[in-house]
Amino acid sequence: MSVRPAFHLAVPVDDLGRARAFYGGVLGLAEGRSAPSWVDWNFHGHQVVTHLVPGARAEAGRNPVDGHEVPVPHFGLVLDVAGFHELAGRLRAAGTEFVIEPYQRFAGEPAEQWTMFLHDPAGNALEFKAFRDESQLFAI
Repeated sequence: MSVRPAFHLAVPVDDLGRARAFYGGVLGLAEGRSAPSWVDWNFHGHQVVTHLVPGARAEAGRNPVDGHEVPVPHFGLVLDVAGFHELAGRLRAAGTEFVIEPYQRFAGEPAEQWTMFLHDPAGNALEFKAFRDESQLFAI
């Protein structure tokens, strides 16, 4: 796998305690620097920052994709297949309510992948996916 630059993303949350329970507890991310109004998370080598914004709601709408209503905006990671299924099990064990349950798309095609969508406690939408062959990430 090639070395990629790390991205930085800041998202609003309405409760840092619930954000810590979700990002640190459920997702198992390491916490970095923090202040009374924000927390840095190591999102598999990327920096995601949860900023306290009381009353904020992140979802702007939904877009029909593959027979599902995909929340927009959303962010997430492309994992390997084993990591995807491990995370799906961890999310189920934590009682996570999925926006779109884990399922396989494009079976047998170059872009074959697993995908799932969920919200963090503040309503930020996340997608996690895994490609059978990650080199097909941008396949047409």
